[in-house]
Amino acid sequence: MGTLAATFAQLTEAVGSAGRISYPLAELNDLLTGAPAEEIERLPRPLLVDPYRLNYVTAMVELAAHRAGIAPLLWTAELEPLSSPVFIDNSIALRAHLLTASPPPFRWRNIFIDSSLGDRV
Repeated sequence: MGTLAATFAQLTEAVGSAGRISYPLAELNDLLTGAPAEEIERLPRPLLVDPYRLNYVTAMVELAAHRAGIAPLLWTAELEPLSSPVFIDNSIALRAHLLTASPPPFRWRNIFIDSSLGDRV
């Protein structure tokens, strides 16, 4: 398989089946960070059923496209954001920070995180 798109498809499948998604998401982070624009443009729509996981991966792809200087992939516009906000940390004290620190694609998809592509926690 070897191509970025094939590896992306394998990792999104792992995101869909993992009990704990932080590990496959970390691998996706590594894959998408610094990926060339021409490879990002070929990424397939993830075959994920869970709306949270689908939106999370989609936000990662949108951010990777932005950082590569290309328009978001067409399939990303077809996916509705989450109807309710999801905070990576349930602490009320951190919500204000997460509301402003989350990258725009994540905020638009109603996912509030503290780090994104290229970051490691």
